[in-house]
Amino acid sequence: MPTYFLALAYKGTRFAGFQIQDNAITIQGQVERAMATYLRENVQLTGSSRTDAGVHANRNFFHFSIDRILNHEFVYHVNAILPPDIAITGIYAVPEGSHSRFDAIGRRYKYHIYNSKNPFLNDRSWYYPYPMDLAELNQAASSLLGLHDFTSFAKRRTQVYTHICTISVCQWHETEDGWVFMVEGNRFLRGMVRALVGTMVKVGRKKISVESFQNLLLSKDSAMADFSAPGHGLFLDDVIYPSEITALLK
Repeated sequence: MPTYFLALAYKGTRFAGFQIQDNAITIQGQVERAMATYLRENVQLTGSSRTDAGVHANRNFFHFSIDRILNHEFVYHVNAILPPDIAITGIYAVPEGSHSRFDAIGRRYKYHIYNSKNPFLNDRSWYYPYPMDLAELNQAASSLLGLHDFTSFAKRRTQVYTHICTISVCQWHETEDGWVFMVEGNRFLRGMVRALVGTMVKVGRKKISVESFQNLLLSKDSAMADFSAPGHGLFLDDVIYPSEITALLK
């Protein structure tokens, strides 16, 4: 049976999250409903990466199998049914058995902060009207590169087999509006990126030192981390797959 990866982008502002939930509007629920309307049959989607309420994505994926051939016409018609804050950006035939979540080898996130009041950014970036030291931010970020136990930056009572993640890219950039934090790794824990941002901005404001931030990472104590960075500043930028799958996603 043909298997497909479905790429999509969305603005998460009005959604309760990515994964389907009872009595809540979600990204998966909206896409499954639109597909059922067009295909006249129900298709169960499996997502590559869950995002929380209010979180956005530049590129996320579903996979599904169906006994028919689909092409760009499918994308056009499903997009016509979907609300304007969700867009299917591509459909790709992949080998049977391919899995959008388990085949992923990494994910990249970006967190946007703006420091001057702007009504056009308030639902896609965190308004943080304070000066920050970019060099200090990047010193803290560089200490996260490589393999570490990220218990200190994960929400408690989550069912994961390990808190160890490998970070390959971790850096802050100054922009015209403020700052962007970009991080790429093989896996991420629930609440991890927002906790990293919320804690690192304290370094940027010199409320805590880089050394204190590094010690927090080693402490494996999430009580000391700051989880207050709001979801609307966070974007899942991309999901990374092995070259044999990436070659098909073009």
